[in-house]
Amino acid sequence: MKDQDYMWRALELAQFAAKIGEVPVGAVVVCDNQIVGEGYNRRESYKNALAHAELEAIDMACRKLGGWRLHRCDLYVTLEPCPMCAGAIINARIRRVVYGASDPKAGCFGSTCDFNAFSFNHKPEIVPGVLQNECAGALSAFFKELRKRPKIPDEKESPVRLAGKPLIQ
Repeated sequence: MKDQDYMWRALELAQFAAKIGEVPVGAVVVCDNQIVGEGYNRRESYKNALAHAELEAIDMACRKLGGWRLHRCDLYVTLEPCPMCAGAIINARIRRVVYGASDPKAGCFGSTCDFNAFSFNHKPEIVPGVLQNECAGALSAFFKELRKRPKIPDEKESPVRLAGKPLIQ
């Protein structure tokens, strides 16, 4: 299979995430031409800052392969990894990271910074821009739809007061 084939699977996972109200990011880990880990964002579903697509896919791959060293594995992800995920990628010794859309706000393999420029003991090969338009389009469509939704009032705007003061200050 080609990089695009695995990225299409990551994009399918991202599209599922969007359907359940999550930011559409999907990831797959591949070892010896077999998908050994998959994940998609579940931060809202799990109410957990750690529930990123890459971490889910890495966790599944570690469990399936029986170890934490994923030095024979490649990670395909629809969005450039953030600092937390980039750290996990380096610690897991992932051989290669293939991503779709760059992340100018939090991307750590070239956009806001480049973790490979630091003196960590492992530097994965980075392949940016695979199915970039499709991956970026999924994110744009999600946020465009999100902006159309009615705004939920901020808690600070609450008419409920305790002793004449807002509950949250």
